[in-house]
Amino acid sequence: MEDEIISFFSRFSEAFGPSGFEIEPLKMLKDRYSLYSDEVLSDKLGSLILKEVGSDRPRIMASGHADEVGFIIVSIEDNGFLRFEPLGGWVTTTLPAHRVIIRTKKGDYIGVITSKPPHLMTPEERKKPLEFKDLYIDIGVKNKEQIKEMGIRIGDPAAPLSSFEVLRNGRAWLGKAFDDRIGAFIVMETLKNLKEHGISHPNTYYAVSTVQEEVGLRGAETAADVVDPDVFIAVDVDIAGDSPGVSPSEAPSKMGEGVSILTWDRSMIPNARLKEFVIEVAEEENISYQLSAVKGGTDAGRVHLHKYGVPSIVLGVPTRHIHSHSSIMSPDDVEAAIKLLIALIKRIDMDITRGFTEI
Repeated sequence: MEDEIISFFSRFSEAFGPSGFEIEPLKMLKDRYSLYSDEVLSDKLGSLILKEVGSDRPRIMASGHADEVGFIIVSIEDNGFLRFEPLGGWVTTTLPAHRVIIRTKKGDYIGVITSKPPHLMTPEERKKPLEFKDLYIDIGVKNKEQIKEMGIRIGDPAAPLSSFEVLRNGRAWLGKAFDDRIGAFIVMETLKNLKEHGISHPNTYYAVSTVQEEVGLRGAETAADVVDPDVFIAVDVDIAGDSPGVSPSEAPSKMGEGVSILTWDRSMIPNARLKEFVIEVAEEENISYQLSAVKGGTDAGRVHLHKYGVPSIVLGVPTRHIHSHSSIMSPDDVEAAIKLLIALIKRIDMDITRGFTEI
């Protein structure tokens, strides 16, 4: 992958964008990719929709969500410490001693998530997992008045502070917000490839970056109302099962072994014919892939229920340590996902689309 593309994704992954506060990563996408689209659209929640016309129908919508798991300030203590709640699915064991950025009307502030010092914990307290009520953000002040002077208010968002790094001489990437900046990156790079290489496709392609996925797949519903898709492809991270303590039955995909094709999750059973079509295309194009089944959910959980129903599938990038400050994935899997998405767009016409739902 070209250095310039990696450089963009590094800045994109580092961008500040918890659920409901995605404007920074969305603006980065619009600035970079809108010139490759025939029309720039959006919904009223803020999702970015870039349209590229090959033929009128079918309408193929592919999305990756721009939001990352983050936090929101819910209380300011008299001593200046900040209480917070999660935006998205955090486990408290990943949080203590990690730095965060708090975004306010007056600017950004850096703090650290912490709790009662371990030296002062009782043996019983050390054995119990921390709850969110046990955690707070320390930004180095002494009282509530100093917080007020800084302009920090209840309702201000916070996000992990974590830099992007290239590991193993380029064979692995480390960073935050891969869930799901990588999906948004893939659908937009696909758009760029279609336009730059003059790739013809018998459909209209909508590259979408949705908002508020981590708090209930909300942007997917409103974006689908704008697009009214005939086929939907969610591009998201997949939970890589090649980590200690994870069995293949819990997470079958592995980092570096290809794009994953989701066969089931708790939010959607993919259209069976579309799933088989995707597998056939991957095999015909010699694209490395793996079949997966996970217990989470994606934008497809909402879009497949749009209006009369939309044949939907999920392409995943196996990623270790998601919903943390530091995830790891392979750029080889990213490239496989882009190749497969392009191959699907080149082939899906109206006759094939009808075949997904004919009885």
